[in-house]
Amino acid sequence: MLQAVKSRIEEYTLAFTEIPSAVSSTGEADMAAYIYNQLKQSPYFQAHPENLFLEPVTENDPFGRSTVVALVEGAKDGSSRETVILLGHIDTEGYEDYGALRDLATRPAELKEAMRGMDLPEDIRRDLEGDDWLFGRGILDMKCGVAAHVAMIEEAARHPENLRGNLLLFSEPDEEANSSGMFAADRAARRLKEQRGLEYLAVINTDWMTGRYEGDENKYIYIGTVGKLLPSFYAIGKPTHVSQAFEGIDANVLASELVREISLSEDLCDVADGESTVPPISLRQQDLKKVYTIQTAAYASVYFNFATHSMQPGDILEKLVEKAETAFRNVIDRIDRNFRAYCEKSGTPYQPLPWEPRVFTYEQLYERVKARVGSALDDHLDRVMEELLADPDEDDRTVSLRLVEALQEMNPDREPAIVLYFSPPYYPHIYVKGDTAEDRRLLDAVDKAVGIVQERHDYELATRKFYPYISDLSYCGITEDEGALASLTDNMPAWPKKYSLPVEDIRSLNVPAVNIGPYGKEPHQFGERVHRDYTFNVMPELLYYTVKELLGF
Repeated sequence: MLQAVKSRIEEYTLAFTEIPSAVSSTGEADMAAYIYNQLKQSPYFQAHPENLFLEPVTENDPFGRSTVVALVEGAKDGSSRETVILLGHIDTEGYEDYGALRDLATRPAELKEAMRGMDLPEDIRRDLEGDDWLFGRGILDMKCGVAAHVAMIEEAARHPENLRGNLLLFSEPDEEANSSGMFAADRAARRLKEQRGLEYLAVINTDWMTGRYEGDENKYIYIGTVGKLLPSFYAIGKPTHVSQAFEGIDANVLASELVREISLSEDLCDVADGESTVPPISLRQQDLKKVYTIQTAAYASVYFNFATHSMQPGDILEKLVEKAETAFRNVIDRIDRNFRAYCEKSGTPYQPLPWEPRVFTYEQLYERVKARVGSALDDHLDRVMEELLADPDEDDRTVSLRLVEALQEMNPDREPAIVLYFSPPYYPHIYVKGDTAEDRRLLDAVDKAVGIVQERHDYELATRKFYPYISDLSYCGITEDEGALASLTDNMPAWPKKYSLPVEDIRSLNVPAVNIGPYGKEPHQFGERVHRDYTFNVMPELLYYTVKELLGF
Protein backbone atom coordinates (compact mmCIF):
# COMPACT_ATOMS: atom_id res chain seq x y z
CA MET A 1 0.00 0.00 0.00
CA LEU A 2 2.69 2.49 1.02
CA GLN A 3 4.59 2.58 -2.28
CA ALA A 4 1.37 2.83 -4.26
CA VAL A 5 0.24 5.76 -2.11
CA LYS A 6 3.59 7.51 -2.51
CA SER A 7 3.49 7.13 -6.27
CA ARG A 8 0.24 9.07 -6.58
CA ILE A 9 0.57 11.95 -4.11
CA GLU A 10 2.56 14.40 -6.24
CA GLU A 11 0.37 13.72 -9.27
CA TYR A 12 -2.77 14.41 -7.24
CA THR A 13 -1.21 17.44 -5.57
CA LEU A 14 -0.59 19.09 -8.92
CA ALA A 15 -4.00 18.10 -10.27
CA PHE A 16 -5.79 19.40 -7.17
CA THR A 17 -3.81 22.64 -7.12
CA GLU A 18 -4.81 23.35 -10.72
CA ILE A 19 -8.48 23.40 -9.69
CA PRO A 20 -9.20 26.89 -8.27
CA SER A 21 -11.15 26.40 -5.05
CA ALA A 22 -10.95 29.68 -3.15
CA VAL A 23 -13.18 29.74 -0.10
CA SER A 24 -16.73 30.99 -0.68
CA SER A 25 -16.70 30.12 -4.38
CA THR A 26 -18.15 27.49 -6.69
CA GLY A 27 -14.59 26.22 -7.10
CA GLU A 28 -15.03 24.37 -3.82
CA ALA A 29 -17.88 22.38 -5.39
CA ASP A 30 -15.69 21.72 -8.45
CA MET A 31 -12.94 20.39 -6.20
CA ALA A 32 -15.32 18.05 -4.36
CA ALA A 33 -16.75 16.81 -7.64
CA TYR A 34 -13.27 16.06 -8.97
CA ILE A 35 -12.37 13.93 -5.95
CA TYR A 36 -15.76 12.23 -5.97
CA ASN A 37 -15.51 11.37 -9.67
CA GLN A 38 -11.96 10.12 -9.25
CA LEU A 39 -12.96 7.75 -6.46
CA LYS A 40 -16.14 6.73 -8.29
CA GLN A 41 -13.99 4.99 -10.91
CA SER A 42 -12.84 2.48 -8.29
CA PRO A 43 -14.44 -0.97 -8.66
CA TYR A 44 -14.84 -1.01 -4.88
CA PHE A 45 -17.06 2.06 -4.83
CA GLN A 46 -18.92 0.85 -7.90
CA ALA A 47 -19.72 -2.30 -5.92
CA HIS A 48 -20.47 -0.27 -2.76
CA PRO A 49 -22.04 2.99 -3.98
CA GLU A 50 -23.49 3.63 -0.51
CA ASN A 51 -19.91 4.12 0.74
CA LEU A 52 -19.17 7.12 -1.49
CA PHE A 53 -21.32 10.25 -1.46
CA LEU A 54 -21.39 14.04 -1.30
CA GLU A 55 -22.78 15.49 1.93
CA PRO A 56 -24.20 18.97 1.22
CA VAL A 57 -22.92 21.61 3.63
CA THR A 58 -26.40 23.14 3.95
CA GLU A 59 -29.73 22.84 2.17
CA ASN A 60 -29.35 26.10 0.26
CA ASP A 61 -25.64 26.77 0.04
CA PRO A 62 -25.16 29.53 -2.57
CA PHE A 63 -22.06 27.81 -3.94
CA GLY A 64 -23.46 24.28 -4.08
CA ARG A 65 -20.70 22.93 -1.84
CA SER A 66 -20.46 19.44 -0.38
CA THR A 67 -18.09 17.35 1.70
CA VAL A 68 -16.76 14.23 0.01
CA VAL A 69 -17.41 11.12 2.13
CA ALA A 70 -15.72 7.82 1.26
CA LEU A 71 -15.72 4.71 3.45
CA VAL A 72 -13.59 1.65 2.80
CA GLU A 73 -14.48 -1.34 4.96
CA GLY A 74 -11.54 -3.64 5.43
CA ALA A 75 -11.92 -7.38 5.00
CA LYS A 76 -8.75 -8.64 6.69
CA ASP A 77 -9.46 -10.97 9.64
CA GLY A 78 -13.19 -10.54 9.11
CA SER A 79 -15.16 -7.36 9.54
CA SER A 80 -14.37 -4.77 12.21
CA ARG A 81 -16.19 -1.59 13.19
CA GLU A 82 -12.97 0.16 14.23
CA THR A 83 -12.49 3.18 11.97
CA VAL A 84 -9.80 5.79 11.38
CA ILE A 85 -10.94 9.11 9.90
CA LEU A 86 -8.82 10.92 7.28
CA LEU A 87 -9.63 14.63 7.31
CA GLY A 88 -8.59 17.45 4.98
CA HIS A 89 -10.03 20.68 3.61
CA ILE A 90 -10.29 21.38 -0.11
CA ASP A 91 -10.74 25.17 -0.04
CA THR A 92 -7.95 27.73 -0.20
CA GLU A 93 -7.42 31.40 0.41
CA GLY A 94 -7.98 33.73 -2.55
CA TYR A 95 -5.45 34.78 -5.20
CA GLU A 96 -5.33 38.56 -4.81
CA ASP A 97 -1.87 38.57 -3.24
CA TYR A 98 -0.39 37.18 -6.47
CA GLY A 99 -1.09 40.45 -8.26
CA ALA A 100 -0.11 40.25 -11.92
CA LEU A 101 0.60 36.52 -11.49
CA ARG A 102 -2.91 35.78 -10.23
CA ASP A 103 -3.76 33.63 -13.26
CA LEU A 104 -0.68 31.49 -12.60
CA ALA A 105 -1.39 30.96 -8.90
CA THR A 106 -2.85 27.50 -9.51
CA ARG A 107 -0.30 26.45 -12.14
CA PRO A 108 2.81 25.53 -10.15
CA ALA A 109 5.31 25.04 -12.99
CA GLU A 110 4.42 28.27 -14.79
CA LEU A 111 4.21 30.21 -11.55
CA LYS A 112 7.67 29.10 -10.46
CA GLU A 113 9.17 30.11 -13.78
CA ALA A 114 7.49 33.54 -13.66
CA MET A 115 8.61 34.14 -10.08
CA ARG A 116 12.25 33.50 -10.97
CA GLY A 117 12.33 36.77 -12.86
CA MET A 118 11.07 38.85 -9.93
CA ASP A 119 12.87 40.77 -7.22
CA LEU A 120 11.96 38.65 -4.20
CA PRO A 121 13.31 38.00 -0.67
CA GLU A 122 16.41 35.84 -0.51
CA ASP A 123 14.62 32.90 1.12
CA ILE A 124 12.09 32.68 -1.73
CA ARG A 125 14.74 33.16 -4.45
CA ARG A 126 16.81 30.36 -2.95
CA ASP A 127 13.84 27.97 -2.92
CA LEU A 128 12.98 28.85 -6.53
CA GLU A 129 16.25 27.27 -7.63
CA GLY A 130 16.22 23.53 -8.32
CA ASP A 131 13.34 21.14 -7.85
CA ASP A 132 13.05 20.88 -4.07
CA TRP A 133 10.01 23.16 -3.79
CA LEU A 134 6.64 23.52 -5.51
CA PHE A 135 4.89 26.90 -5.42
CA GLY A 136 1.20 27.73 -5.74
CA ARG A 137 -1.96 28.81 -3.96
CA GLY A 138 -3.22 26.00 -1.76
CA ILE A 139 -0.41 23.61 -2.65
CA LEU A 140 0.67 23.61 1.00
CA ASP A 141 -2.63 24.55 2.63
CA MET A 142 -3.71 21.92 1.91
CA LYS A 143 -4.02 20.31 -1.52
CA CYS A 144 -1.01 18.04 -0.92
CA GLY A 145 -2.46 16.81 2.38
CA VAL A 146 -5.76 15.99 0.70
CA ALA A 147 -3.81 14.27 -2.09
CA ALA A 148 -2.20 11.96 0.48
CA HIS A 149 -5.58 11.01 1.93
CA VAL A 150 -7.19 10.44 -1.47
CA ALA A 151 -4.25 8.26 -2.55
CA MET A 152 -4.54 6.25 0.67
CA ILE A 153 -8.32 5.72 0.48
CA GLU A 154 -7.99 4.83 -3.20
CA GLU A 155 -5.34 2.21 -2.47
CA ALA A 156 -7.34 0.81 0.45
CA ALA A 157 -10.32 0.49 -1.90
CA ARG A 158 -8.11 -1.35 -4.37
CA HIS A 159 -7.15 -3.95 -1.77
CA PRO A 160 -9.67 -4.03 1.11
CA GLU A 161 -8.52 -7.57 1.85
CA ASN A 162 -5.28 -6.06 3.21
CA LEU A 163 -7.05 -3.67 5.54
CA ARG A 164 -8.20 -4.55 9.02
CA GLY A 165 -10.84 -2.09 10.18
CA ASN A 166 -12.07 0.82 8.13
CA LEU A 167 -10.89 4.10 6.64
CA LEU A 168 -13.31 7.01 6.39
CA LEU A 169 -12.36 10.00 4.23
CA PHE A 170 -13.77 13.50 4.66
CA SER A 171 -12.65 16.13 2.13
CA GLU A 172 -14.43 19.26 3.28
CA PRO A 173 -14.88 22.82 1.94
CA ASP A 174 -15.15 26.12 3.85
CA GLU A 175 -12.38 25.52 6.40
CA GLU A 176 -10.92 28.95 5.73
CA ALA A 177 -14.21 30.68 6.61
CA ASN A 178 -17.09 29.11 8.52
CA SER A 179 -16.35 25.35 8.74
CA SER A 180 -19.69 24.38 7.21
CA GLY A 181 -17.94 21.52 5.41
CA MET A 182 -16.65 20.17 8.71
CA PHE A 183 -20.09 20.39 10.24
CA ALA A 184 -21.37 18.33 7.29
CA ALA A 185 -18.62 15.81 8.06
CA ASP A 186 -19.70 15.71 11.72
CA ARG A 187 -23.28 15.10 10.62
CA ALA A 188 -22.26 12.29 8.27
CA ALA A 189 -19.98 10.74 10.88
CA ARG A 190 -22.80 10.67 13.41
CA ARG A 191 -25.19 9.12 10.90
CA LEU A 192 -22.67 6.44 9.88
CA LYS A 193 -21.96 5.70 13.52
CA GLU A 194 -25.64 5.21 14.25
CA GLN A 195 -26.54 3.35 11.06
CA ARG A 196 -23.42 1.27 10.49
CA GLY A 197 -22.10 0.89 14.01
CA LEU A 198 -18.71 2.45 13.25
CA GLU A 199 -16.33 2.88 16.18
CA TYR A 200 -14.09 5.88 15.64
CA LEU A 201 -10.54 5.50 16.93
CA ALA A 202 -8.89 8.73 15.79
CA VAL A 203 -8.88 11.55 13.26
CA ILE A 204 -5.79 12.15 11.15
CA ASN A 205 -5.55 15.60 9.61
CA THR A 206 -2.86 16.50 7.06
CA ASP A 207 -2.85 20.28 7.28
CA TRP A 208 0.36 22.25 6.78
CA MET A 209 3.32 22.36 9.11
CA THR A 210 6.37 24.64 9.22
CA GLY A 211 9.18 25.66 11.57
CA ARG A 212 8.16 27.19 14.88
CA TYR A 213 10.86 29.85 14.77
CA GLU A 214 13.62 31.19 12.51
CA GLY A 215 16.11 28.43 11.75
CA ASP A 216 13.95 25.63 13.17
CA GLU A 217 14.61 22.49 11.12
CA ASN A 218 12.34 20.14 13.08
CA LYS A 219 9.42 18.50 11.29
CA TYR A 220 6.45 18.35 13.63
CA ILE A 221 3.66 15.92 14.30
CA TYR A 222 0.95 17.48 16.47
CA ILE A 223 -1.35 15.40 18.67
CA GLY A 224 -4.40 17.48 19.54
CA THR A 225 -5.08 21.06 18.56
CA VAL A 226 -5.31 24.57 19.92
CA GLY A 227 -8.70 26.13 20.61
CA LYS A 228 -9.89 29.71 20.33
CA LEU A 229 -12.43 32.08 21.81
CA LEU A 230 -13.16 35.73 21.15
CA PRO A 231 -13.75 37.44 24.51
CA SER A 232 -15.26 40.87 23.94
CA PHE A 233 -15.76 43.93 26.12
CA TYR A 234 -18.36 46.67 26.05
CA ALA A 235 -17.13 49.72 27.94
CA ILE A 236 -19.82 51.98 29.37
CA GLY A 237 -18.45 55.40 30.22
CA LYS A 238 -19.92 58.57 31.68
CA PRO A 239 -19.95 61.15 28.89
CA THR A 240 -19.01 64.67 29.78
CA HIS A 241 -18.38 67.97 28.00
CA VAL A 242 -14.72 68.38 27.13
CA SER A 243 -14.50 71.53 29.27
CA GLN A 244 -15.60 69.43 32.28
CA ALA A 245 -13.35 66.50 31.55
CA PHE A 246 -13.07 65.19 35.13
CA GLU A 247 -16.81 64.92 35.60
CA GLY A 248 -17.10 61.76 33.52
CA ILE A 249 -15.22 58.68 32.32
CA ASP A 250 -14.24 58.35 28.69
CA ALA A 251 -15.23 54.86 27.43
CA ASN A 252 -12.22 54.98 25.12
CA VAL A 253 -9.93 55.15 28.13
CA LEU A 254 -11.59 52.09 29.64
CA ALA A 255 -11.21 50.15 26.39
CA SER A 256 -7.59 51.23 25.98
CA GLU A 257 -6.75 50.14 29.50
CA LEU A 258 -8.31 46.76 28.78
CA VAL A 259 -5.96 46.42 25.81
CA ARG A 260 -2.99 47.42 27.94
CA GLU A 261 -3.94 44.97 30.67
CA ILE A 262 -4.83 41.98 28.46
CA SER A 263 -3.06 42.16 25.10
CA LEU A 264 0.14 40.04 25.07
CA SER A 265 -0.16 39.36 28.82
CA GLU A 266 1.87 36.21 29.36
CA ASP A 267 -0.03 35.38 32.54
CA LEU A 268 -3.01 34.62 30.31
CA CYS A 269 -1.14 31.99 28.29
CA ASP A 270 -2.74 28.56 28.64
CA VAL A 271 0.00 26.05 29.52
CA ALA A 272 -0.66 22.32 29.33
CA ASP A 273 1.91 19.50 29.22
CA GLY A 274 4.64 22.13 29.15
CA GLU A 275 3.28 23.73 25.97
CA SER A 276 2.00 27.29 25.98
CA THR A 277 -0.47 29.11 23.79
CA VAL A 278 0.37 32.54 22.47
CA PRO A 279 -1.03 35.22 24.79
CA PRO A 280 -4.26 37.05 23.94
CA ILE A 281 -4.04 39.94 21.51
CA SER A 282 -6.58 42.57 20.54
CA LEU A 283 -8.20 42.23 17.13
CA ARG A 284 -10.45 45.28 17.09
CA GLN A 285 -11.06 48.33 19.25
CA GLN A 286 -13.61 51.02 18.44
CA ASP A 287 -15.33 54.09 19.79
CA LEU A 288 -19.09 53.77 19.24
CA LYS A 289 -19.89 57.46 18.66
CA LYS A 290 -21.83 57.90 15.43
CA VAL A 291 -20.95 61.54 14.75
CA TYR A 292 -18.62 64.27 15.91
CA THR A 293 -19.57 65.83 19.25
CA ILE A 294 -17.70 67.69 22.00
CA GLN A 295 -18.67 65.04 24.52
CA THR A 296 -16.43 62.17 25.51
CA ALA A 297 -17.40 58.71 24.31
CA ALA A 298 -20.24 57.02 26.14
CA TYR A 299 -19.43 53.56 24.76
CA ALA A 300 -16.49 51.68 23.27
CA SER A 301 -15.74 48.07 22.47
CA VAL A 302 -12.78 45.77 22.03
CA TYR A 303 -12.33 42.07 21.41
CA PHE A 304 -9.39 39.71 21.72
CA ASN A 305 -8.11 36.49 20.24
CA PHE A 306 -7.72 34.02 23.12
CA ALA A 307 -6.05 30.66 22.41
CA THR A 308 -6.63 27.65 24.66
CA HIS A 309 -5.00 24.31 25.41
CA SER A 310 -6.96 23.30 28.49
CA MET A 311 -8.88 26.32 29.81
CA GLN A 312 -12.66 26.14 29.73
CA PRO A 313 -14.87 29.16 28.91
CA GLY A 314 -15.68 29.59 32.59
CA ASP A 315 -11.96 29.77 33.44
CA ILE A 316 -11.49 32.51 30.88
CA LEU A 317 -14.46 34.50 32.17
CA GLU A 318 -13.03 34.37 35.67
CA LYS A 319 -9.58 35.51 34.61
CA LEU A 320 -10.85 38.29 32.37
CA VAL A 321 -13.30 39.64 34.92
CA GLU A 322 -10.31 40.03 37.21
CA LYS A 323 -8.33 41.75 34.44
CA ALA A 324 -11.23 44.06 33.70
CA GLU A 325 -11.58 45.00 37.36
CA THR A 326 -7.87 45.80 37.45
CA ALA A 327 -8.13 47.87 34.27
CA PHE A 328 -11.12 49.78 35.66
CA ARG A 329 -9.30 50.45 38.94
CA ASN A 330 -6.23 51.65 37.04
CA VAL A 331 -8.35 54.14 35.07
CA ILE A 332 -10.05 55.48 38.20
CA ASP A 333 -6.75 55.85 40.06
CA ARG A 334 -5.09 57.59 37.11
CA ILE A 335 -7.99 59.99 36.62
CA ASP A 336 -7.99 60.75 40.34
CA ARG A 337 -4.24 61.46 40.39
CA ASN A 338 -4.56 63.73 37.38
CA PHE A 339 -7.58 65.46 38.90
CA ARG A 340 -5.71 66.12 42.13
CA ALA A 341 -2.78 67.62 40.18
CA TYR A 342 -5.16 69.67 38.03
CA CYS A 343 -6.90 71.06 41.11
CA GLU A 344 -3.56 72.20 42.50
CA LYS A 345 -2.65 73.92 39.23
CA SER A 346 -6.04 75.56 38.74
CA GLY A 347 -6.80 76.45 42.33
CA THR A 348 -9.93 74.28 42.28
CA PRO A 349 -11.08 72.45 45.43
CA TYR A 350 -10.25 68.72 45.22
CA GLN A 351 -12.80 66.06 46.09
CA PRO A 352 -12.19 62.32 45.47
CA LEU A 353 -13.97 61.10 42.36
CA PRO A 354 -17.03 58.91 42.99
CA TRP A 355 -16.32 56.02 40.59
CA GLU A 356 -15.88 52.38 41.60
CA PRO A 357 -14.96 49.48 39.30
CA ARG A 358 -17.99 47.60 38.03
CA VAL A 359 -17.60 44.56 35.78
CA PHE A 360 -20.40 42.27 34.65
CA THR A 361 -20.58 39.26 32.39
CA TYR A 362 -23.31 39.41 29.78
CA GLU A 363 -25.31 36.86 31.75
CA GLN A 364 -25.01 38.89 34.95
CA LEU A 365 -26.07 42.13 33.28
CA TYR A 366 -28.98 40.40 31.57
CA GLU A 367 -30.25 39.08 34.93
CA ARG A 368 -29.87 42.53 36.55
CA VAL A 369 -31.80 44.28 33.81
CA LYS A 370 -34.43 41.54 33.58
CA ALA A 371 -35.08 41.88 37.32
CA ARG A 372 -35.84 45.57 36.82
CA VAL A 373 -37.75 45.71 33.54
CA GLY A 374 -39.16 42.20 33.20
CA SER A 375 -40.36 40.71 29.93
CA ALA A 376 -39.91 44.02 28.11
CA LEU A 377 -36.23 43.19 27.92
CA ASP A 378 -36.77 39.95 26.00
CA ASP A 379 -39.25 41.67 23.70
CA HIS A 380 -36.68 44.33 22.88
CA LEU A 381 -33.85 41.85 22.33
CA ASP A 382 -36.08 39.71 20.09
CA ARG A 383 -36.99 42.75 17.96
CA VAL A 384 -33.36 43.76 17.57
CA MET A 385 -32.33 40.21 16.71
CA GLU A 386 -35.09 39.97 14.10
CA GLU A 387 -33.81 43.16 12.48
CA LEU A 388 -30.26 41.86 12.49
CA LEU A 389 -31.23 38.50 11.00
CA ALA A 390 -32.87 40.31 8.08
CA ASP A 391 -29.35 40.81 6.73
CA PRO A 392 -27.77 37.33 6.52
CA ASP A 393 -24.41 38.86 5.65
CA GLU A 394 -24.18 40.92 8.83
CA ASP A 395 -20.93 40.13 10.63
CA ASP A 396 -21.30 37.89 13.71
CA ARG A 397 -19.15 40.23 15.80
CA THR A 398 -21.32 43.21 14.82
CA VAL A 399 -24.47 41.30 15.70
CA SER A 400 -23.05 40.39 19.10
CA LEU A 401 -22.12 43.98 19.88
CA ARG A 402 -25.49 45.28 18.75
CA LEU A 403 -27.25 42.85 21.11
CA VAL A 404 -25.14 44.05 24.03
CA GLU A 405 -26.05 47.62 23.07
CA ALA A 406 -29.71 46.59 23.02
CA LEU A 407 -29.36 45.14 26.51
CA GLN A 408 -27.84 48.38 27.75
CA GLU A 409 -30.60 50.40 26.08
CA MET A 410 -33.05 48.75 28.48
CA ASN A 411 -30.81 49.20 31.52
CA PRO A 412 -32.04 51.90 33.96
CA ASP A 413 -28.56 51.93 35.52
CA ARG A 414 -26.39 54.28 33.45
CA GLU A 415 -23.30 54.36 35.66
CA PRO A 416 -19.92 53.37 34.17
CA ALA A 417 -19.29 49.64 33.81
CA ILE A 418 -17.54 47.03 31.69
CA VAL A 419 -19.49 44.14 30.18
CA LEU A 420 -17.66 40.93 29.23
CA TYR A 421 -19.16 38.60 26.64
CA PHE A 422 -18.11 36.15 23.92
CA SER A 423 -18.34 36.85 20.21
CA PRO A 424 -18.21 34.09 17.57
CA PRO A 425 -16.42 31.99 16.55
CA TYR A 426 -15.64 29.26 19.06
CA TYR A 427 -13.04 26.61 18.31
CA PRO A 428 -12.76 23.93 21.03
CA HIS A 429 -9.27 22.68 21.82
CA ILE A 430 -8.46 18.97 21.71
CA TYR A 431 -6.16 17.93 24.52
CA VAL A 432 -4.94 14.34 24.17
CA LYS A 433 -3.94 13.77 27.77
CA GLY A 434 -3.41 10.02 27.60
CA ASP A 435 -5.94 9.32 30.33
CA THR A 436 -8.29 7.26 28.15
CA ALA A 437 -7.75 4.06 26.19
CA GLU A 438 -8.41 5.95 22.92
CA ASP A 439 -5.83 8.61 23.81
CA ARG A 440 -3.21 6.04 24.70
CA ARG A 441 -3.84 4.08 21.52
CA LEU A 442 -3.24 7.15 19.36
CA LEU A 443 -0.23 8.30 21.35
CA ASP A 444 1.31 4.83 21.09
CA ALA A 445 0.57 4.57 17.36
CA VAL A 446 2.16 7.94 16.61
CA ASP A 447 5.17 7.15 18.78
CA LYS A 448 5.78 3.88 16.94
CA ALA A 449 5.24 5.45 13.53
CA VAL A 450 7.69 8.26 14.29
CA GLY A 451 10.25 5.73 15.51
CA ILE A 452 9.98 3.66 12.31
CA VAL A 453 10.15 6.65 9.98
CA GLN A 454 12.94 8.39 11.91
CA GLU A 455 15.23 5.42 11.28
CA ARG A 456 14.62 5.68 7.54
CA HIS A 457 15.23 9.42 7.06
CA ASP A 458 17.59 12.17 8.18
CA TYR A 459 14.88 14.68 9.10
CA GLU A 460 14.48 15.51 12.77
CA LEU A 461 10.94 14.48 13.65
CA ALA A 462 9.38 16.00 16.76
CA THR A 463 6.04 15.32 18.41
CA ARG A 464 4.10 18.05 20.16
CA LYS A 465 0.70 18.15 21.79
CA PHE A 466 -1.22 20.97 20.13
CA TYR A 467 -1.50 21.84 16.45
CA PRO A 468 -0.93 25.60 16.79
CA TYR A 469 -3.06 26.87 13.89
CA ILE A 470 -6.83 27.21 13.97
CA SER A 471 -8.39 24.43 11.90
CA ASP A 472 -11.34 22.10 11.48
CA LEU A 473 -9.63 19.67 13.85
CA SER A 474 -11.31 21.61 16.64
CA TYR A 475 -14.67 20.25 15.55
CA CYS A 476 -13.71 16.62 16.06
CA GLY A 477 -14.89 16.75 19.65
CA ILE A 478 -16.31 18.86 22.45
CA THR A 479 -15.18 17.71 25.86
CA GLU A 480 -16.97 20.36 27.91
CA ASP A 481 -20.01 19.10 29.82
CA GLU A 482 -23.29 20.98 29.59
CA GLY A 483 -22.46 23.17 32.57
CA ALA A 484 -19.09 24.21 31.21
CA LEU A 485 -20.53 24.86 27.77
CA ALA A 486 -23.24 27.02 29.33
CA SER A 487 -20.54 29.44 30.50
CA LEU A 488 -19.93 30.06 26.83
CA THR A 489 -23.45 30.03 25.41
CA ASP A 490 -25.05 32.05 28.23
CA ASN A 491 -22.50 34.78 27.57
CA MET A 492 -22.62 34.70 23.78
CA PRO A 493 -25.46 37.04 22.70
CA ALA A 494 -25.49 35.69 19.13
CA TRP A 495 -26.12 32.10 20.34
CA PRO A 496 -28.13 30.30 19.01
CA LYS A 497 -30.12 32.45 16.57
CA LYS A 498 -27.19 33.98 14.68
CA TYR A 499 -24.34 31.62 15.55
CA SER A 500 -24.27 28.07 16.86
CA LEU A 501 -22.40 24.80 16.55
CA PRO A 502 -23.85 21.33 15.92
CA VAL A 503 -22.84 20.35 19.44
CA GLU A 504 -24.41 16.90 19.48
CA ASP A 505 -22.94 15.96 16.09
CA ILE A 506 -19.48 17.06 17.25
CA ARG A 507 -19.86 15.37 20.62
CA SER A 508 -20.89 12.15 18.86
CA LEU A 509 -17.47 12.08 17.20
CA ASN A 510 -15.30 13.04 20.22
CA VAL A 511 -12.08 11.26 19.27
CA PRO A 512 -8.40 12.10 19.74
CA ALA A 513 -6.81 13.77 16.75
CA VAL A 514 -3.38 14.13 15.20
CA ASN A 515 -2.01 16.37 12.46
CA ILE A 516 0.55 14.68 10.21
CA GLY A 517 1.12 17.39 7.68
CA PRO A 518 3.32 18.40 4.76
CA TYR A 519 6.27 20.69 5.33
CA GLY A 520 6.33 24.07 3.67
CA LYS A 521 6.52 27.80 4.03
CA GLU A 522 4.34 30.91 3.86
CA PRO A 523 0.80 29.51 3.56
CA HIS A 524 -1.76 32.17 2.61
CA GLN A 525 1.07 34.28 1.19
CA PHE A 526 2.62 34.98 -2.20
CA GLY A 527 5.50 32.62 -1.45
CA GLU A 528 3.35 29.61 -0.46
CA ARG A 529 5.33 26.48 -1.23
CA VAL A 530 5.71 22.85 -0.26
CA HIS A 531 8.90 20.81 0.22
CA ARG A 532 8.75 17.89 -2.17
CA ASP A 533 10.95 15.27 -0.50
CA TYR A 534 9.45 15.53 2.97
CA THR A 535 5.90 15.89 1.70
CA PHE A 536 5.92 13.12 -0.90
CA ASN A 537 8.25 10.66 0.85
CA VAL A 538 8.25 11.18 4.62
CA MET A 539 4.71 12.41 5.33
CA PRO A 540 3.01 9.44 3.62
CA GLU A 541 5.16 7.04 5.64
CA LEU A 542 4.12 8.71 8.88
CA LEU A 543 0.51 8.59 7.74
CA TYR A 544 0.69 4.94 6.70
CA TYR A 545 2.43 3.63 9.80
CA THR A 546 0.14 5.58 12.13
CA VAL A 547 -2.92 4.05 10.46
CA LYS A 548 -1.25 0.63 10.45
CA GLU A 549 -0.52 0.81 14.18
CA LEU A 550 -4.02 2.07 14.99
CA LEU A 551 -5.83 -0.65 13.05
CA GLY A 552 -3.25 -3.38 13.55
CA PHE A 553 -3.05 -4.65 9.97
